[in-house]
Amino acid sequence: MMDDQELLRYSRHILLDDIGIEGVEALNNSHALIIGAGGLGAACAPYLAASGVGTISIVDDDTVDLTNLQRQVIYSAQNIGNNKVDAAKSFLEQLNPSIKVNAYALRADAVFLNRIISQVNVVIDCSDNFNTRQLVNRICVANKKPLVFGAALQFDGQFSVFDSRLEHSPCYACLFSPDEIFEEVRCSQMGVFSPLVGIIGSIQAANALQLLVSFGSTMVGKLGLWDAKRSDFSQIKIPRNTTCKVCNPKKN
Repeated sequence: MMDDQELLRYSRHILLDDIGIEGVEALNNSHALIIGAGGLGAACAPYLAASGVGTISIVDDDTVDLTNLQRQVIYSAQNIGNNKVDAAKSFLEQLNPSIKVNAYALRADAVFLNRIISQVNVVIDCSDNFNTRQLVNRICVANKKPLVFGAALQFDGQFSVFDSRLEHSPCYACLFSPDEIFEEVRCSQMGVFSPLVGIIGSIQAANALQLLVSFGSTMVGKLGLWDAKRSDFSQIKIPRNTTCKVCNPKKN
């Protein structure tokens, strides 16, 4: 049961018919996992915390670098050299002291992900490499956990939702086959437009909140594309791949 301070804090969500008190309470009782505390994670996490997601777990093995401060707005010069997840935990707990934040300063491997994904309600993939995305997707499918995907590079962003609880939902491997040869390109090599990660990370937060409260339509079955150079948003449909080795293994 929420007290008066919590009712006031979340009043603007309570006023929304699609959320209301029941939705806020659902958020309070939810656990979200954010994989990656870089540009996307730094944009997504504050909205989950401010909205009252009761438990937020963040995993990243990186430390804050001067080059991060151009876009990762939850960090400051005082955080340089510190673990990103520890700095993020401090920021989020100051933003909303009533939530719990778990900081995991480690690389998300199969052992860790198998253990934690089974405990959460939604997974938000804010990582920056192909292998991690495939691993996260595979474990989310195995545990039937909804996955919110985002990516950003230079002036282009992508986002989608893969929800293996739904019969018609594709998974990340339906879109990008684990077998394809993929050359990693990072923003440290190619650059990234600062507000782009804020836009994509915020959309990831919005989709995660929708999943946790169960309202509206998420990006299941669609890939969103944002071209920051042209301020152009487009969508393409993503069908479920009937030969996918991850979400349809018994049919292969």
